[in-house]
Amino acid sequence: MDAAQARLEAWFAAQGYAPLAHQREVWTAYLAGRSGLLHTPTGSGKTLAVAGGPLIEALAEGDRGGAPRLLWITPLRALAADTARALQVAIDGLGLGWQVVLRTGDASARDKRLARSGKREVVVTTPESLSLLLSYADTQASLDSLRAVVVDEWHELLGSKRGVLLELGLARLRQRVSGLRCWGLSATLGNLEEAAQVLLPGEAKPHCVGGAPRRRTEVECLLPREPGRFPYAGHLGLSQLPQVLQRLIAAPSSLVFTNTRAQAELWHQALSAVWPEDLSTLALHHGSIDPAQRRAVEQALAAGRLRAVVATSSLDLGVDFPPVEQVLQIGSPKGVARLLQRAGRAKHRPGESGAILGVPTHALEIAEYAAVRRAVERDAVESRPPLVGCLDVLAQHAVTLALGGGFEADALFAEVRRSHAYAALERATFDAVLRFIEVGGEALAHYPDYRRVRRDETGRYVLDDRRIALRHRLSIGTISSDGALAVKLLRGKTLGHVEERFVGQLTPGDRFLFAGRALQLVRVENMVALVKLAPKHDGRVPRWQGGQLPLSNAVGPRVAEVLADPQDAAERAALAPLREAQARRSRLPTPGGLLVERAASREGEHLFVYPFAGRQLHDGLAALWAWRLSRIAPGTYTFSCSDYGLMLSGDALPALDAAAWAALLSPDGLHEDLARCLNLAELARRQFREVARVAGLLPPSLPGRAPRSLRALQASSALLFDVLSRHDPGHLLLAQAEREVREQQLCEDALRVLLRRLSASPRSEVTLEGFSPLAFPLWAESQRGQLSTEDWTTRVRRAAEKLERGLAR
Repeated sequence: MDAAQARLEAWFAAQGYAPLAHQREVWTAYLAGRSGLLHTPTGSGKTLAVAGGPLIEALAEGDRGGAPRLLWITPLRALAADTARALQVAIDGLGLGWQVVLRTGDASARDKRLARSGKREVVVTTPESLSLLLSYADTQASLDSLRAVVVDEWHELLGSKRGVLLELGLARLRQRVSGLRCWGLSATLGNLEEAAQVLLPGEAKPHCVGGAPRRRTEVECLLPREPGRFPYAGHLGLSQLPQVLQRLIAAPSSLVFTNTRAQAELWHQALSAVWPEDLSTLALHHGSIDPAQRRAVEQALAAGRLRAVVATSSLDLGVDFPPVEQVLQIGSPKGVARLLQRAGRAKHRPGESGAILGVPTHALEIAEYAAVRRAVERDAVESRPPLVGCLDVLAQHAVTLALGGGFEADALFAEVRRSHAYAALERATFDAVLRFIEVGGEALAHYPDYRRVRRDETGRYVLDDRRIALRHRLSIGTISSDGALAVKLLRGKTLGHVEERFVGQLTPGDRFLFAGRALQLVRVENMVALVKLAPKHDGRVPRWQGGQLPLSNAVGPRVAEVLADPQDAAERAALAPLREAQARRSRLPTPGGLLVERAASREGEHLFVYPFAGRQLHDGLAALWAWRLSRIAPGTYTFSCSDYGLMLSGDALPALDAAAWAALLSPDGLHEDLARCLNLAELARRQFREVARVAGLLPPSLPGRAPRSLRALQASSALLFDVLSRHDPGHLLLAQAEREVREQQLCEDALRVLLRRLSASPRSEVTLEGFSPLAFPLWAESQRGQLSTEDWTTRVRRAAEKLERGLAR
């Protein structure tokens, strides 16, 4: 081993580096037969830290391969391609003779065949593609030669159904391969020990390796030239364009991150209009753009041919772009881990410090960036709690294994119980899952289409129907989205995909912006939107679901701290008009306190409350309080929410004494009150579509046939929901949908904790004359759904100017 390690260290030296302490520690642990989790910042050599052990072992044994030895799992296809290149460079440099193959949705047909055949020593894949490999019996057998599995960016998978699917895949590999070593990689994570236990459930005390000290990350805020303007969502936005352009031109290369794909399209279009250089040096990258175009952007960025790329989370994770010197974040940072991850894209080289330039789109986001800076200084990174008991994922996995050679019920039950997600799984529940994949459940038992697996003469569960097998392989995975339509030029290539609901609002001739182009809709046929280039660069921007990412619990409370005392001199000056106006009209929020404002307008009376707990919790809290207010004083109440607070409105609001506040803030009866105040049946109906799709009740169309439309999927899932609710109310998927609504949408447990915190917080109650700066964005949000001959921006801008004039007096 010493000679083999010396060869690896010599190769390091040839690249101008020396192995770091954490790399050596991981090599030693791996060669001793250990599994573990490496937690180290981006740009500190994680890839070679975990790949080094298998390479040293192969060099020492003279292993020339011929079968899979290392399985590398990543959450993003772009990251997979980058990792495959990096691994092949190291292997070639050592003269090992191994070959790396990419097995993702973007891989070539040739690479997919090679990965399935087991003729390559290193397979780089995603959780979904691993499940697809396990659906072939011969491929499962070829994986028996594995020595190691690496899970890259484990923090990105932890806490999602993709992570649960991967847990089941790893349980299958461990069952087949004795002594398989598994290593996870993570850069930004708050619950490190729990993450290690989820990845390595068989380890009594998982081996965690702390890498290099966390990169020093500077969080700078690009302060607006007119910070005194009244804040509302999107108010500053593109008014920051001149300053952003100045920063981009001053740096050799930059990544400009946005929070949504729609925002990325708008900023790319705006930058294109003022870009002083060749437009080929400016690019756009997000998940709905065609893979070929995304790959071209990634290659050009890595080669240093691009000056700036506007991107979403599609470039968040550890893709290695050494030429990138600067990272900008447009809009709210949302969370500490997320911002650190994006900051790590700049100067992605060992020993370099990170930096990110925040571009607030309204005045309150200045406070958010100051809050994030405080959280970074205190090393407060968010935790990602793991999911447990996802029966839809278990059902999908069981069908995959039935297709991949079959399984025995007792053996599979023992296997899945070794994973963290199903450690507490009861046998009766497991048997219900088997009954579901065999006949669909009691209500669907008479319909042949829902019979996917059968038991053979030995009692093994198998799947041997070719049509069902094809449909299952097409639907493997847990990532769900609304129905998508391909966007294709009339005489050209496919540009990407947009959601069906957006195209449904267009008529032929309408213009829209997509994939960095101005397009005009010609017609829609066979779930394809045929378009041509538009003469004018205007039109609508597609909106995708999932754009309302809430402020994290590591940032929200610190926003109140910043508003109470900004500390930083520049931000103190920028926030001064806002803070002075808030103090004059109302009071400044205080850390640990609860600010409550009451106001009246033409619409009625309003109650504003500021817990600073994030939009998602505020949504549940507002619905709960509207219900509880109606019990105190019968009436109709509406609400709107932001990341900072919530607004309750009615024709007349009751006076709230100590007893009324105690009733509003009580955690007692929360479960029952949520069921009464929200239409849980309707929420569960919507959630059921995702659960049913993952579990295989809504199979995709077969190749060569027109894809099923979003409307057809909605109708099918609604019909199934109604049938099961009526004839099989105890069906496991109905219970799964309701549980996900309570735990993930309503965050019932977190809401209970929030109520307890607020009930113990001192309240500061103020009656307003007009709206305060904190209240105004909440009122503006409530106006979105109102019928008017003016658009929302015009109405809100006029109201903001009126309020500013009032503050100036």
